[in-house]
Amino acid sequence: MEKKDVVIEEQQKQRDPQEVMLESFFRIHDFLVAHSFMPIRRLLMDEIDWNERLIAIKGGRGVGKTDFLLTRIKELEAEWAAIPDPIIKGKRKPKRLHSEIRPCLYVSFNDFFFTEHTLLEVAAAFVKQGGQYLFLDQLFKYPGWSRELKRCHSKFKELHIIFCATPVMPIDEDNNDLKDIVATYNLRGFSFREYLNLQTGLRFRSYTLEEIMQRHASISHEICERVKPLQYFKQYLAHGYYPSYLESKSFEAALLKVMNSQLEVDVLMIQQIDVACLHKLRKLLHILMEDAPCALNISNISESIGLSRATTMNYIKYLKDSRLINLLYPEGRNFPMKPTKVYMHNTNVARMNFTRDIAPIDLYETYFYNTVHGSHKVNATDRSAMFIVDGKYYFDVREASSIRDTIRPTAVGDLETGRGNQLPLWLLGFLY
Repeated sequence: MEKKDVVIEEQQKQRDPQEVMLESFFRIHDFLVAHSFMPIRRLLMDEIDWNERLIAIKGGRGVGKTDFLLTRIKELEAEWAAIPDPIIKGKRKPKRLHSEIRPCLYVSFNDFFFTEHTLLEVAAAFVKQGGQYLFLDQLFKYPGWSRELKRCHSKFKELHIIFCATPVMPIDEDNNDLKDIVATYNLRGFSFREYLNLQTGLRFRSYTLEEIMQRHASISHEICERVKPLQYFKQYLAHGYYPSYLESKSFEAALLKVMNSQLEVDVLMIQQIDVACLHKLRKLLHILMEDAPCALNISNISESIGLSRATTMNYIKYLKDSRLINLLYPEGRNFPMKPTKVYMHNTNVARMNFTRDIAPIDLYETYFYNTVHGSHKVNATDRSAMFIVDGKYYFDVREASSIRDTIRPTAVGDLETGRGNQLPLWLLGFLY
């Protein structure tokens, strides 16, 4: 070995192990941030209170949680870079100048480092170097993750921790470690508004449900003066919910991969179900995809997959929690009661059943439930209306508009602009 190499090796041995550890994480951080891509600004980015010290970004697989984190990092690093170094007066200098501090660090628990080391070690080293924002991904793979988050939150008062969470991870009231200290936000797939903005380059804003109900005619006319939404709506129903449609590879193959990960990781791994049950879960999902939206015949389904009624209902709940299906209940009822109807979680998933042509009205109902229930309570009703929203708004969903006005608000699939009680179904995609 040459003398120069020996000197370098000795210098490396003398370096702080924590500094060496952080350098390896920052190399991955820099590469991912440089190559991240979020084509439009998600509405959730401006709804989060970034002053919170512990933030959970909860969302189903494939909706872009990692890119969401990396985009926020880009923004914070750009803001940090715009702040000049302090003017140093006198001879004494601070240990570390502003320009030398790395304010953000992205860490994925895919790293084998965490088989022998802890989150607390990384957080301590990062804070020691002046770090302020720690972004964590794939946290469910780390044993005791909620307990460790609580320790970091308690120990490092100036550190902000933002982490991704799968839908089945217990957060808030379901987690005694975090329920009083974490702020949870839900990242959903693209809304129709976001999809339309992305496809057209326009910048339509979102509307509240009350705005849409009161002014749907004028709002839809204003939008249709700039674009023809129905030209994009069918495309959205087919592939617009998941950001993966932007990639050149097959969207169907990408979505199948997401759905299998939801079963194999979100259900089996996190819920700690025996892998031998995977085939029954897949069969259950396929049965539901064959018929949804539909009422549930638990006895027939249980017999088909060889499970008890109670276990079948538990498996159905797991599918719901992992955001593969939605369950519609009457007001005041919920699991473990049998739902009135089961829907696929979104229209993209609904169209993944290649053995039947799903009827337009089934897609429209699925879309209505998915797009409205994110920020509103949607229930079945004992009246003739299909849905009741927030306990006060009765809604119907129809495929085609009628010449005569309807009695109650009706979301119509083929309607471009609203009139009377008939509002365009696509416009509900502007709720977020």
